[in-house]
Amino acid sequence: MTGFSRAKEDRPTPPEVYNWRVYTSALVISMGVLAYGYDSAFIGTTITQKSFLRDFGMDVMSKKEVADISSNLTSIYSAGGFFGALFMYFALELLGRRMTVILSDIIFLVGAAFCTIGTTSGKSLGLIYTGRLLTGLGVGGIAAVSPIYIAELSPPAIRGRLTGFFESFYQVGAVIGFWINYGIVHNIDTNSSTAWRIPMAVQLIPAGLLAMMIPILKESPTWLLKRGRDEEAYQVYSFIRMLPADHEYIAEDVRFIKDQIAGERAALTGSENATLGQLMKAAAREASTKGMRNRFLLVFIMFMWQAWSGAAAINYYSPTIFKSIGLTDVTLWTGIYGLIKAIGSVIFFTFFIDTFGRKWPWIISSLACAFCQYYLAVYIALGHPKAGVQQSASTIAGGKGATAMIMIFGATWSFGANGLPWIISAEIFPSSLRSISGPFAGMSVWLWTYVVTRALPSMYTSMEWGVYVFFASCLVCASIYAYFFIHETKGLRIDQMDELFGHERPQLLPGPDVKDDPECDHNKTHSIDVRTEYA
Repeated sequence: MTGFSRAKEDRPTPPEVYNWRVYTSALVISMGVLAYGYDSAFIGTTITQKSFLRDFGMDVMSKKEVADISSNLTSIYSAGGFFGALFMYFALELLGRRMTVILSDIIFLVGAAFCTIGTTSGKSLGLIYTGRLLTGLGVGGIAAVSPIYIAELSPPAIRGRLTGFFESFYQVGAVIGFWINYGIVHNIDTNSSTAWRIPMAVQLIPAGLLAMMIPILKESPTWLLKRGRDEEAYQVYSFIRMLPADHEYIAEDVRFIKDQIAGERAALTGSENATLGQLMKAAAREASTKGMRNRFLLVFIMFMWQAWSGAAAINYYSPTIFKSIGLTDVTLWTGIYGLIKAIGSVIFFTFFIDTFGRKWPWIISSLACAFCQYYLAVYIALGHPKAGVQQSASTIAGGKGATAMIMIFGATWSFGANGLPWIISAEIFPSSLRSISGPFAGMSVWLWTYVVTRALPSMYTSMEWGVYVFFASCLVCASIYAYFFIHETKGLRIDQMDELFGHERPQLLPGPDVKDDPECDHNKTHSIDVRTEYA
């Protein structure tokens, strides 16, 4: 990759470090996120198929009963995601990053199999509910582990790009989910059970591919060093950096991490050789200290702004706008909107994230998306577009502008708060708290997604076009928040984040056998003024 798409290097870096192995590892870890994105897109259409309603006795139910079942299928998946992220704290700390991916993937595969098998015996939804719960638990775990796992393997200068694969794969998975349903609706008899079993079965593909490629993955060297498995950590670094194990660059990586771990342990427990139980208890206390509280609050608020961006409102109302201007194949245009988001994410997070950073893309994206939603609010308030109703020439013209705004929203949203919270939350925490911060980020996104999903129907009923004014105003507030509170973290090593966020740790004193050695690493200062050099 050319240098234009990298951040400034934290130190002179051998070119071998930017190699196919680190890219392949990030891509494999992100494979599970395909299933996450796919699951977010396919279920809504699938459970409305005639065959699904018939096979599970929903065709003889009242509208309220059907709506309740649809809501339950969504809610149980969201609950699974929340608790999947929560439970993975223990796996991340005790089993490691690689085993957490394996465990999450197995849970997801079992859940997807239950959804695919289903049952028409007694028209019971029991297996579907169980499958949705398990797939939620699986993607909750995958979302908790993937960004931090990738961040710990990545060289600082391309960490944003590699961690950004998470968002790119999510969007690609969502597009795949949409177009598979589109193809089924247009090419398969929806009275056949195949119409709902195929999209259920497709869940198995990305999770199955991840399972097949697990042997490629190496454990995080950061986790290995935390467990005292130094020799294995050197071997992983040698493999992933494509450098000899005794190379100075690898020695520096290990030095940075070991110094950080030792400092964290001394600060947390008063001993560099604390037990795992002591460290877990101390880490929980550490999360509430100065310089850490602001990071957890930042993560929580970032995902709040992500949820209250109005993206869900765009998805909700765009079909009405498309129909009001005479677009007959509304589903096709909805798919084009999703495709624009996916392409925008892939381009930005692959080529530009480590050049433009995190702060200003968030600000620019939020303001552009706010403008689009203010336009939609004015158009809906003045034009009153309705599907299937003859519109005036001015309303049709305004609708074409609204359609353009929806597409612009998709393009600009793709490089803003849609994916940046995952990247920032993965790179700002020390190793002692990463097993907490990953699940915390996952729980935050599931919580806010649930809140907005539950609130949106009532908001439309009471606010109508005012919904878009509300969400646009939230985006303006998000841009102001980003300007003042989101630090620029591109190119920084993870051990430099404490200085950036105002957290001070006691300095370790060198032992008597090394304190006077001019070559001793403890006498070298690796910290930099990150606020001035990288701000």
